[in-house]
Amino acid sequence: MADRAYRRTLLKVSGEALMGSASYGIDTDTVTRVALQIKAAQAQGVEIAIVVGAGNIFRGIQAAAAGMDRATADYGGMLATVINALALQDALEKNDVVVRTQSAINVQQVAEPYVRRRAIRHLEKGRVVIFAAGTGNPYMTTDTAAALRAIEIGADVLLMAKHGVDGIYDADPNEQPDAHRFQTLSYMEAISRRLEVMDSTALSLCMENELPIIVFDIDAADGIVKAVRGEQTGTYVCSAETVMAGV
Repeated sequence: MADRAYRRTLLKVSGEALMGSASYGIDTDTVTRVALQIKAAQAQGVEIAIVVGAGNIFRGIQAAAAGMDRATADYGGMLATVINALALQDALEKNDVVVRTQSAINVQQVAEPYVRRRAIRHLEKGRVVIFAAGTGNPYMTTDTAAALRAIEIGADVLLMAKHGVDGIYDADPNEQPDAHRFQTLSYMEAISRRLEVMDSTALSLCMENELPIIVFDIDAADGIVKAVRGEQTGTYVCSAETVMAGV
């Protein structure tokens, strides 16, 4: 376990990362690949909690823009994350990983309620914990849920697994081929430059609690394993002092 850089991590898996090359829904082969990466990362001796998004199924903010009541739309998005959580749970269990899914809204037939101390105990016993339904509140993104849960469980790092994006750039690399990818970046620079790391509430939570963030491509070979081992991958977001120190 000498390569282990982190004791406990929170992995944010976007909904898009679960649909592979499809335009909608869940691709079972992709979910299996993600599950195998998580299993390999856990084998490094790292405790892993996961927050799942739902962009592959339903986006509350888009539904609200189309005329749906925003709170109702956001609750729909929370339910969509439960579907993704169950799919990921199933893939992990089929690969002999012990999993517990906790939901911030009451769906007791399929998931435990979110209880912080119980989640920590599951992690201590070597179980992967999946947090579903965001924070349980409308107007809050799953990025905010990831930052909040990471802080609550005492995670050492927040891993933001992106689909087809290998870090944070100063411009859209699909539109500007010469866009610069940051290796390290401070919280304040990410906020002031409005870089698409995560929503500002989530980023502010990480900054206030000095929780480092690694933004990386989940589709890269062994991306999750490299991240938990502290190997250079993607973009590392941290305090300005850490950036200046070159860590």
